[in-house]
Amino acid sequence: MKKTFQAFLFTATLTFGLTACAQDKPSPAAKASGKAGGANISIVYSQPGVKGRKIWGELVPYGMVWRTGANEATIFETDSDIKVEGQPLAKGKYALFTIPGENEWTIIFNKTSNQWGSYKYKQEEDALRVKVKPGTADMTERLTFTIGGDKVTLTWEKLSVSASISK
Repeated sequence: MKKTFQAFLFTATLTFGLTACAQDKPSPAAKASGKAGGANISIVYSQPGVKGRKIWGELVPYGMVWRTGANEATIFETDSDIKVEGQPLAKGKYALFTIPGENEWTIIFNKTSNQWGSYKYKQEEDALRVKVKPGTADMTERLTFTIGGDKVTLTWEKLSVSASISK
């Protein structure tokens, strides 16, 4: 009886601890879904917060491949062949990376969708790279993706980056 009770306490403590940790994630999981350019698109990502930090050029360095979120690489999925900034991208599931810059960003769709961060990113696995210009936005505490009309937009801190989507 004593061993059963101890096993119960251990299991209950472990379950409570894991649940508490999962609910207190510094960069919670999020998903954006919608139609853009006639395709159903979803983006699964983790939402880091600004938390009073300088984001662009410091927390997220310029000129380096970034996972475009936190934790696992951000996943971009389309159910149809599309064009991103006029360039073809086959239907499928991709890791979404970016190379932020002060005046220009590179958006990368990588064929290896299941990655942790950008630690094992390989350029030779890129399906598509496009260049876009960043813009300004109202303050957004958590990184957020939106999908709609003919574009996909990332907004974080006081910056916005959009890519046009068409058939």
